[in-house]
Amino acid sequence: MRATQDRVAPADAGECAAILAQAGAEGRMVGIGGGLTKHYLGDAASLDIELRTTSIAGIVDHVPADLTVTVAAGTRFADLRAALARAGQFLPIDTPHADDATIGGVIAANANGFWRARYGGVRDLLIGTRVALTDGTVIRSGGRVVKNVAGYDLNKLFVGSFGTLGVIVEATFKVLPIPAAEAGLIARFGTASDAFNAAAIIARAPARAEAVVVERQPDGWGLVVSARGDDKTVARAVADARHAAGSSAESAAVGDRLALARELPARAVEGALVRVALPLASQTAFAEAAARRDTFRELVADASSAVHRVHLIGEDDAVAEDAGALVANARAAGGTGRIERRSARLSERLRTWPDAPLGETLMRRLKTQFDPAGILEPGRSPG
Repeated sequence: MRATQDRVAPADAGECAAILAQAGAEGRMVGIGGGLTKHYLGDAASLDIELRTTSIAGIVDHVPADLTVTVAAGTRFADLRAALARAGQFLPIDTPHADDATIGGVIAANANGFWRARYGGVRDLLIGTRVALTDGTVIRSGGRVVKNVAGYDLNKLFVGSFGTLGVIVEATFKVLPIPAAEAGLIARFGTASDAFNAAAIIARAPARAEAVVVERQPDGWGLVVSARGDDKTVARAVADARHAAGSSAESAAVGDRLALARELPARAVEGALVRVALPLASQTAFAEAAARRDTFRELVADASSAVHRVHLIGEDDAVAEDAGALVANARAAGGTGRIERRSARLSERLRTWPDAPLGETLMRRLKTQFDPAGILEPGRSPG
């Protein structure tokens, strides 16, 4: 838990920028929070100010015909989802903590779910932002239409920045019509190899499943597939998945099971949760090695994009050793890894990024440009 002296909730972007400018002048450390659903991410230090964005909320502009929506960053994701649904549309991001997470937090944490391979991630769907900076200004990047001018897309800097460069106060996204049909399938396998081989075939199939998830639980390896779209597309996707999965495949309503898998970060309050992003070909070997660990509790893998989360529970020494080994395994395979969550007693022993991240020098240069006083989210950045 981070020690905080003051808590503020600016009413708009201008007030937010003014607070940051004053904090910069006084050298006061600032943490940024919306729904506080991802407070466990990073190696957070003590703060002087906790800045909450929840008062900067609401739908700014929604143009259904253009398939775009502009929303204040303190808006709950669930509220945006409900507003879009009334117009028959949805934002295709299945973020964890969706009931309480805010739009700014989803962007700052780059909080994608299982739909990324089908629709694109936060970076792909975000077409415009407004951000309050520590010099007291509010900058705009991108726009409110899907097609923008050529040049560097500054939006991408703030996706996954953990609030270390500025406070996101507004965002514009591409949205889609709600699909007319949906169906799901589950299957069970005796080995990780069989599960991931089936998942790879399904992920490459022309009909494009919406989610392809491999799980390792006490009863073995499971595969969960979800498809949405028009009737013909969904029928084709499910047929392809059934053929790839074999005799164990059965049709099922998979919404609750996918929701449970998606919320693993919320459940993993004990021990450690390791998140890795792997080359597609390395998934089976990594998953098998993870499941052999004595501290292994659960694995959830987005098999389409090769993002795995592994929950470890046990003696602190064993959890710390195994968590570090899994991150090392991911890097050795050509991927990346971090300790996404750990219990309070492991917070000093397990740092979020056990090794220097790729691009650390560039990260430091960007931090210096956007936050020269170093007041934003101390300890949160991988650099």
